[in-house]
Formats: sequence, structure tokens, C-alpha cells
Amino acid sequence: MDRRATLYPILMTLLGVGFFSVMDAMMKGASLAMGAYSALLWRCLIAVAGTLPAWRLAGGKWPDRPTMRLHMLRGAVGAGMAVTFFWGLTRLPIAEAIAISFIAPLIALFLAAVMLGETIARGAIVASIMGLAGVVVIGTARMGASQPADGVGWGIVAVLVSAVLYAWNLILQRQQSLVAEPLEVTSFMSLGMTLCLLPFAPFLAVLPPDGWALATVAGAAALTVLAGLCLAWAYRRAEAQVLVPLEYSAFVWAALMGWLFYREELTLPTLAGTALVVLACWIAVPRRHVEQTAL
Repeated sequence: MDRRATLYPILMTLLGVGFFSVMDAMMKGASLAMGAYSALLWRCLIAVAGTLPAWRLAGGKWPDRPTMRLHMLRGAVGAGMAVTFFWGLTRLPIAEAIAISFIAPLIALFLAAVMLGETIARGAIVASIMGLAGVVVIGTARMGASQPADGVGWGIVAVLVSAVLYAWNLILQRQQSLVAEPLEVTSFMSLGMTLCLLPFAPFLAVLPPDGWALATVAGAAALTVLAGLCLAWAYRRAEAQVLVPLEYSAFVWAALMGWLFYREELTLPTLAGTALVVLACWIAVPRRHVEQTAL
């Protein structure tokens, strides 16, 4: 088999994770300016306005009922995942929030066994305990800081809730990518999230306070679309358990973006906790070549 066919899903996943990491940094600023809900709502509206017409112009046809249910389910999960994560991000440094969310791939491994029938390595239980220990290290250090930020405890809880939803999202992404093209997946993800967020708009939505906030949200929307296209393409060609560990490349981006945009320092407990979580997933993930999973 052509080696390029085995390498491309990995490269596209890394690129997609990079786009998402930069988007997280932009959304933190937008969330601080107008609230996590409003920032996400405007991001989704802009993404829908750009992707749905492109999907139709590309010859997209309305999905059948089972596929539409899958699109809407992932949209609902994505809305909950994003709101909780961005809310937590306003109370935690980006690197720490990303590090805590790294428990998601461990959860995704178990979900992959239940929902996709994928075989999970025997060390998954031990790895999960180790990953949880890593989260505890990060959370304890943050809570025990001499001057902890307001609401940091709830911020950690919000990111953990988001991590559980993100794990489910990864499995749905794999299922979605097997029945729909990348542009359709990306378009209906944004549409599904928007439909879930809109009922709360009369009570929670606010307009972007200035041009900078609007431009930030628009940039985040563009990065979300690019990342979604990359990941949908990759997950169509490789199993979830092969690509999920690549999510850990986000930590490097998160640390860099946090320092560049918000002058956030990278602490030793964060590094130690991240190392535990990453090592846990390294233990949990089966050792096999991507060639066996490429379509």
C-alpha cells in the first residue's frame, strides 16, 4: 500500500488540531469580551453562513434521515462541549485547560469499543487511572495556588464536562465521516450547533462589543471550518483509536498561544500532570500500524 495513504490522515489530523488550538486562543479573548455563549453563537452563525452555501454550490444533496440524525446529534454534543470549554477557558490558562481536557481521548477509547466495536488494549483501565491522576495533579496545584483566580474550581469542572462530551464527539466524528463528505460534515456540525444555541439567544446573546471582537469571532469561525475539514477528511480514512492520540499535539500549541496572547506561564505541575495523561494514553492505545486502518 502507498505509504502516503497512511501518512496523510496523520498529517491532516495534526493540521486540524493546530487550527483548533489557535481558534481556542481567539475564542478565549472573544469569550472574555462578550461571554462564552455569545462568542460561540456568533462563531457558529458566521460558520454556517460560509459553509452551507459552499456545500450546496459543490453539489451537496440533503442527507437522508439517519445521516441527518447523526449530524444533529453531533451538533448538540458539540454545542455543549464548546460552551463548557470556553466558559472554563475564561477561568483557566489555555495550557492548563487543554491539559485537563486531554482525559477525553482515554474516554474516547472506551466509547470506541462500545459504539464502534473497536478492540481496546488491556492496559486501558490502568491508563485511565493514571490519566485521572494527571488531572488531579493539575487541578490540585491550581486550587492550591497562593492567589487562585475566581471560579477556578468551576472552571476545572466545566473543562472536565467538556472533555466527556469531546470524547463522545470524537466517536460521532468517526461515524459521521464514514457516511458524509468533509464539507457536509463541517457544514452540518455548525448548523446543528447553531440550532441548539439559538433558543437561548433572547436571554443570553449580546452583540460583539467592538470591531476587534467581531473580527476575532470571524477568524475563529474560519479556523473552525478549516480544522473541521481536515479532521473529517482524516477520520474518514483511519480509525478513531489511531488518530485520537494525536490530539496531544494541542498542548504545544496551547502553551505557545497562551504565552503569546495572554502571557500565561507554564507551571511545573501542569507539565507533570500533562506527562501523566499523555503517558496514560500511550499505554492505552494499541500498538499497530496505521496501514491496517487506512481506507
